[in-house]
Amino acid sequence: MKDIINFLFEMGILAKTPRSGFHYLGTGSQSVAEHVNRVAFIGYSLASACEGIDVNKVLKMCLFHDMAETRTSDPNYVHQKYVETKEHKAVQDMTCKLPFGEDIREIIREYEERITTESLIAKDADNLELMLSLKEQLDIGNKNAKDWLDLAIQRLKTEVGKKAAKMIMETSSDEWWFGDRKSDWWINRGKA
Repeated sequence: MKDIINFLFEMGILAKTPRSGFHYLGTGSQSVAEHVNRVAFIGYSLASACEGIDVNKVLKMCLFHDMAETRTSDPNYVHQKYVETKEHKAVQDMTCKLPFGEDIREIIREYEERITTESLIAKDADNLELMLSLKEQLDIGNKNAKDWLDLAIQRLKTEVGKKAAKMIMETSSDEWWFGDRKSDWWINRGKA
């Protein structure tokens, strides 16, 4: 149990580990844990929209895909061009004493190979989370986010991911709560 508890404490570091790409964008901020959280929701949604997909496997991939960043930090695209991270070693060291460590290593291996439909959906969920974050920045006026969005769209592999990306681009990030701006609700809050 001690090794499991240490693992859980370590996973808490993801909430304190910033996603580094936002520095280059100039606006926005996000922790790795915030990213992973929404990736899991996206992965579940995409997998549930498809026939014959192992939703549990997709969820595990989404949950564990960036766990090495407790030890490697979040190397952005500029960092990755010059610095070699040892994510496999980090994952091995993190999981070697866990009774479920082999399961985590296997799910990460499958995710990184990008052969199974589940792994492609999970990777699309990762990219779609970036797209949602970028769309939020675009909607509040960061024009640079559009260039990043165009590149992220090109990374998508699944039809369901591409459909989601199209809808992200067509949807205002505040639509979910602001809804119908012509509604009387926004003037009188439903009161006569």
